[in-house]
Amino acid sequence: MTIFHSMNTTASALTANRLRMDVISSNMANAETTRGKLVNGEWEPYRRKSVVLQAQEGNSFASHLNAATAGNSATGNGVKVTKVAEDTETPFEMVYDPENPDANADGYVQMPNVDPLREMVDLMSATRSYEANVTVLNASKSMLMKTLEIGK
Repeated sequence: MTIFHSMNTTASALTANRLRMDVISSNMANAETTRGKLVNGEWEPYRRKSVVLQAQEGNSFASHLNAATAGNSATGNGVKVTKVAEDTETPFEMVYDPENPDANADGYVQMPNVDPLREMVDLMSATRSYEANVTVLNASKSMLMKTLEIGK
């Protein structure tokens, strides 16, 4: 473990949470987009996207458990983004709007599966995580600065 290990771990979390906030912003911006992707010659509404995070290598529960039982102090290696996945499980919302050019024969329009309330809760969670990691980064920086001052 290096002196900058805590900063590297925190930096990975900051990067991941920043991407989460960007994806949530994209979801909110496209909450009314009825022509998100062309599939088989027909327009499909925008699909909600989410960030999938994973612990970086060597950061599994089993490795921490083995290290803890052996008496070693196990530290994490941070997180990484594995992919930005589309939400295919939540169905599109059908809204009656016969004057919309994307309406079907019955006058219903498929709207994106983006729930603004859910997105705001996710945004608050990502923001709080980001702020917590900034606090950790500042504390690490402060401790390193104090360590350098010891030699004076």
